[in-house]
Amino acid sequence: MSTPAQNQTKFTVSSAAWGRCVLALAVLLSIFFLPFLAFGQFDPSAPEPIRKLRGSLVIHGGGTVQDSVRDKFLELAGGKTARIVVIPTADAQADDADAVRWLSAWREREVESVVLLHTRSRERANDPDFIEPLKLATGVWFSGGDQKRLEESYVGTDVEKSVLAVAARGGVVGGTSAGAAFLSRVMLVGNEMRRGLDLLPGAVIDQHFIARSRQERLMKSLAANPGLVGFGVDENAAMIVRGRSIEVMGDSDVVVCVPDANGRQERVERLRPGKRADLIALTRAAVARSQTKFPPDSPAPPFVEHGSLVIVGGGGMPEGLLERFVELAGGSESPIVYVPCEEAETLPREPGFVGVLRKAGAKNVTWIHTKDRDRSNRDEEILKPLRDARGIWFGGGRQWNLVDSYQNTTAHKLMHDVLERSGVIGGSSAGASIQGDYMPRGDPLGNLNIIAEGYERGLGFLTGVAIDQHFSQRKRHADMTSLIKVYPQLLGIGIDEGTALVVQRSRAEVVGKNQVAFYDSQQTDADDDKDYIAVRPGERFDLKSRRVLIED
Repeated sequence: MSTPAQNQTKFTVSSAAWGRCVLALAVLLSIFFLPFLAFGQFDPSAPEPIRKLRGSLVIHGGGTVQDSVRDKFLELAGGKTARIVVIPTADAQADDADAVRWLSAWREREVESVVLLHTRSRERANDPDFIEPLKLATGVWFSGGDQKRLEESYVGTDVEKSVLAVAARGGVVGGTSAGAAFLSRVMLVGNEMRRGLDLLPGAVIDQHFIARSRQERLMKSLAANPGLVGFGVDENAAMIVRGRSIEVMGDSDVVVCVPDANGRQERVERLRPGKRADLIALTRAAVARSQTKFPPDSPAPPFVEHGSLVIVGGGGMPEGLLERFVELAGGSESPIVYVPCEEAETLPREPGFVGVLRKAGAKNVTWIHTKDRDRSNRDEEILKPLRDARGIWFGGGRQWNLVDSYQNTTAHKLMHDVLERSGVIGGSSAGASIQGDYMPRGDPLGNLNIIAEGYERGLGFLTGVAIDQHFSQRKRHADMTSLIKVYPQLLGIGIDEGTALVVQRSRAEVVGKNQVAFYDSQQTDADDDKDYIAVRPGERFDLKSRRVLIED
């Protein structure tokens, strides 16, 4: 009888490298859900949101595994240099002496190595010699069958740790049918919930989904596990997860399921081949439904107790506005921090806007940037400038980046502290929308949807509002109308390009060359052909009473 040891290529790995893998794994597994909090509040001790995956997943729903799916798996594993471990334990016939059945489809692609790994003994699953092939594997594939057999053999063993480490160091883990279901921590076995690998944080995977009409089953499991999103992968379909990106390939679909909660209807979204989705946005949407309702029915009225806000609609900067921003920060010697809104992990050089602030008279300007929430919580290189700042300016881009980097961290609290000491916070475009409690256009896949569940919360410097930018120039009036119909408790603010609001306490002054539109579901002061109040440069609007102020 052929044994796994006879079919495997021996690998070695240094203890230092293994330690790095374990550390990376610990970081990956520590990432779970962000408890969404009340308006403008944060809790630095709360668990963190899901981050993008270090490695890749290939999740196949069952049926025939297409050549294109195998090729994608091998591409992610390193192409011709791939070192593949195949685990057929879910199959009742995995004890069969003929390993060719499990390995031939992979070996014919002529990669560096293909190894069979199988046991039904948990003692064997903890044997260092047995798990040796996993130490340098670049890809692990779980075959189909009954996922309960995988749980019984491997959950809680060194095999599980080693497979998780493959993903943590940037490899790929995949599976079909039972091997797919095994990749999420909450694992469905019939109508029973068991324990899987937790390679897809915040999710439940169900296979043979459309072919076997399993939507009701998946929704029941999600109802029993609030805060999780469901992925129903149909037969002959595959879900490819890289970083935060989900891509569907194959001959059928993947169905995204989020149960009804907090007044939101059940969400069922069908992703066809070629379609993409964002893992973090979907998991955040599920978490949002499991937490306190947002936005609340009666939000705190817009009011800045201390300090000032400068909120710019994008495009050109109103003349003299940055000089005024520097004055509101306390003058040219006051420390000012620029926070760019970038998706890149690192920036190669000082952002150009730092020089723009210096040209406006600021002599003490620094900048911070990170995509690592650990740094936003603990790194004094990020936190020290914020502790000292009298002014913060947020750059333009896509506002969800600022949420990912700073929301609900120590840095977020320190940003609010700038206002508490009567400083100023400003920003343009994305840097404008991020300032409100409600954040429009947070979808990481594009800025066309004004409501993006999971990314609806901003940094909360101005309560009870939703701020949109590039407003008239990009014809966004109908979008704001639709938003206020869904959330009539909010004050909608649409700021044109080249235009800004300067807010102190409840008073908002319009500055620049165009207008600001205020959407209030309670008011009837709008023009007959408009559902908003247009406020022009030099005019003021009271955010609390929601009326234009008449100056003496």
